[in-house]
Amino acid sequence: MKSTLVGFVLGVVFSVFGLVYYLTRVMPVKTEGGPVPFEWKIAHSAVHHAIGADADKASPLPLDGATLAAGAHIYREQCALCHGDLGRPPSPTAKGMFPDPPQLLPPQTGVTDDPVGETYWKVRNGIRMTGMPGYVATLSDTEIWQVSMFLAHADKLPPPALEILKR
Repeated sequence: MKSTLVGFVLGVVFSVFGLVYYLTRVMPVKTEGGPVPFEWKIAHSAVHHAIGADADKASPLPLDGATLAAGAHIYREQCALCHGDLGRPPSPTAKGMFPDPPQLLPPQTGVTDDPVGETYWKVRNGIRMTGMPGYVATLSDTEIWQVSMFLAHADKLPPPALEILKR
């Protein structure tokens, strides 16, 4: 019994030291190259868990041309550098990021199929180790909702919002 307990404790200790060694000495930190094993699954699960019930949060703003136009303006100013402009290839900044920032405007699908509350959470809080900043200190709550609603409807924007993107 004593040798089993000692073996178990040693196994845990060596596992912890192995993990710490990997995370501090071996894990890739450059933006080039692919993900390490299970990286995408672990990160996706963590983000999904963090968002939780907030994904179902409804916007307090009306879905109208003014909201979408305001969202388009915010997108151009704050998001387009990484997430792309309408009909243009990814910017040099976006090409140098890992993971690749999703291109959010057509022809890509972006986040139009995500609940608006999920997009709001991501814009507000950001996502660690992805280059996605949180805008809670930069944008007002109304502005975060405007850009989130804009992105949720990016595949069917009214002409005024499209004009803002084309400038």
